[in-house]
Amino acid sequence: MKNLIQKYNIPGPRYTSYPTVPFWDKEGIAQQDWERTVKKSFDESNQVEGISLYIHLPFCESLCTFCACHKKITKRHEVEQPYMDTVLKEWDLYCDLLVERPKIREIHLGGGTPTFFSSKNLKKLINGIFKRADKFETFDFSYEGHPNHTSEEQLQTLYDLGSRRNSFGIQDYDPKVQKAIHRVQSFEQVKRVNDLSRKIGYESISHDLIFGLPFQTEESIRNTIKNTIELKPDRIAYYSYAHVPWIKGVGQRGFDENDLPKDNEKRYLYELGKQLFFDNGYIEVGMDHFALPTDSLHKAMESKKLHRNFMGYTAGKTELMIGLGMSSISDSWYAFAQNEKDVDVYTEKVNSGVIPIFRGHLLTEQDLIVRKHILNLMCNLETEWKIGLDVTIKNEIIERLQEMIDDGLLEVSDTKITVKEEGRMFVRNICMAFDLRLLENKPDTRVFSMTI
Repeated sequence: MKNLIQKYNIPGPRYTSYPTVPFWDKEGIAQQDWERTVKKSFDESNQVEGISLYIHLPFCESLCTFCACHKKITKRHEVEQPYMDTVLKEWDLYCDLLVERPKIREIHLGGGTPTFFSSKNLKKLINGIFKRADKFETFDFSYEGHPNHTSEEQLQTLYDLGSRRNSFGIQDYDPKVQKAIHRVQSFEQVKRVNDLSRKIGYESISHDLIFGLPFQTEESIRNTIKNTIELKPDRIAYYSYAHVPWIKGVGQRGFDENDLPKDNEKRYLYELGKQLFFDNGYIEVGMDHFALPTDSLHKAMESKKLHRNFMGYTAGKTELMIGLGMSSISDSWYAFAQNEKDVDVYTEKVNSGVIPIFRGHLLTEQDLIVRKHILNLMCNLETEWKIGLDVTIKNEIIERLQEMIDDGLLEVSDTKITVKEEGRMFVRNICMAFDLRLLENKPDTRVFSMTI
């Protein structure tokens, strides 16, 4: 296995979309084409499955040096109100386009730090969304919280607004690691917000952990997972640290690359964590996620309803996902569009009455077919050939997979591809064999984090 890790540990996409962002059409997407696909998707799916809403709340009081998200560092909380007003104006632009009242199946507040916002403003934001929308018959409202910046009042307010699921970014409990990534929080602080969530009535609590951070050791990971298991979250995301310091603004320069666990050492930390989760009743879901059998994410996997999009793994699919806020990415199934990344430019566009996209991609018929295969592999660890690829392309994919087949990582039959348990850690590599955009446009410079 060590040799396989060294062999396949190459830069590769995480496949929260296909095509992945670096391979969207360089000319972007015309505003009218984006609006047309949004309307098409909405008309097809609103009554049947509802829509998803991702709201990006980008503000953080301090910079975490492991983070590759688009954020804005400030302690000035007066930024909340104007930003929230702009997000609601953007929502009005979409509602005007859609005409019929949207039925929202899922809302997720991401960041940044959503709990940077006061309870009062969080209430105004969500109530403002539902002035022009209704809840779908099944409704899921979740948000990300920073343990140091989440109060009982915020937890209660969001619960009263309909949230039954939250997620806390823990990353690691070791003081040396926390100092290196500029994310210092005690176990007692995490326990406080976790216990308060249970007391209030949250049905699913998730903890995010990261392996591969600077100065992590077997001992520190064991201690982090021991503390995590003590609080028994319903879900655990155990992410591989994506070291991408070349991307502007991520702030991943607070430590030396030599401080990071390498290849087999890093993968051992994952396998160690995985076994500890298994020993305590968690089941692996998709890639990098673990859940208790009672959690909706595990149930979705069992019923083959697991979905993956820019919010990560979700327990249900909607054809249309609208992203609100600076840098948010929307998905109409037929196209992708990303909002302006600069908060001032984003605000200016919204105030001028324009949906504030700055780049996007209109999927071709071939894109849509490949997208289905990659989604199936990422969610179900298998895909069927009947999803109509050209015979020549199918044979080329099998040829690219042959080495992994020989290494015992997957099985290929006349009807489908199945990822074996031994191949689970290499699922990103397997998906890359389907990635026609990547193969046609191999980047000259480093774009992606390592697959393992």
